[in-house]
Amino acid sequence: MALDPKFVDIKVGDKASLSKTVTEHDVYTFAGLSMDFNPVHVNAEFAKNSMFKQRIAHGMISASYISAVLGTTLPGINTIYLGQELSFRAPVFIGDTITATVEVIEKIEAKNRLIFKTTATNQDGKVVTEGKATVMKK
Repeated sequence: MALDPKFVDIKVGDKASLSKTVTEHDVYTFAGLSMDFNPVHVNAEFAKNSMFKQRIAHGMISASYISAVLGTTLPGINTIYLGQELSFRAPVFIGDTITATVEVIEKIEAKNRLIFKTTATNQDGKVVTEGKATVMKK
C-alpha cells in the first residue's frame, strides 16, 4: 500500500499492520504523557498483588498503535480520525510484541469515510484490543 493512497484506490478488504515491542520506557513515557500513573502500570510491588501479578501496559498504548497504522499506512497521511470503538480483551505486558491491524470493512463514497475493523494481537496471536474505527480520507 502506498504511503498516501487515494480514497478512490482504497477497497473493502484492504489491510495494513505494524508491530512494536512494548518496553518499560514506553510505559513510563505513556504514563507521563497521559497522566495515568495507576500503580498497576508503574509500580512493580503494587502490581504483584494485582489480578495480573505483574505490571501491565496501559490499554491505550495498543490503541495508539492502531492510530499509527491509520495515520501512516492505511489510509495514511491526510486521514482524519473521527471515532474509535474499543474493547480490551487481554492484558499487555512489558516485553509483549503487539501487532496492530486495520481492515477496511466499509467505504462511504459520498462523505469520503472509511470504516475499519481494528485489532491488536500479542506475539502469541491473542487478541488484546479490538474495535472499529471511522476515518475521513482526503
